[in-house]
Amino acid sequence: MTNKEEAVATYPKVQKLLDKLAKTKLIHKNKAANLKSKLCAHIAKLA
Repeated sequence: MTNKEEAVATYPKVQKLLDKLAKTKLIHKNKAANLKSKLCAHIAKLA
């Protein structure tokens, strides 16, 4: 994503999806945490 407003609006939905995947053990909880962290850092770098 290149639009910060769009990314900030979409982030909670993505975070919820990753949490659901981790809860159902489709991905490991640490993997979900790492993905959320990287996404948050990417959003913070957007101008």
